[in-house]
Amino acid sequence: MTAPSTVEDYLSGVPEEARAALENLRKTIKAAAPDTTETISYQMPTFKYRGRPLVGFAAFKNHCSFFPYSGRLIEAHKKELASYETSKGTIRFSADNALPTPLVEKFVKARIQEIEARHK
Repeated sequence: MTAPSTVEDYLSGVPEEARAALENLRKTIKAAAPDTTETISYQMPTFKYRGRPLVGFAAFKNHCSFFPYSGRLIEAHKKELASYETSKGTIRFSADNALPTPLVEKFVKARIQEIEARHK
């Protein structure tokens, strides 16, 4: 299988139920961070801000994942993430139990602040 070259290519290869969840996630990220660039990094969709990875997402056989690229943020929001499986840099969710829009927006805005702080 050829690696996807665009986010659309990636999503076209994702099963329908997971694709709908990821398309909603993508829409939420775009709305929260309009000054970003979409790309494929490590064969998954990634949004970049100021040339740095902001957040990413992917579909796997039994779950979807949201990558905030910040273990600090995952740790800081442990209570809000209690119903999701998490690891150092990943939040796993099922297509029928997607991440709430306000939580995704919170993560995106916090990541922008982290990146901005590094640029100062």
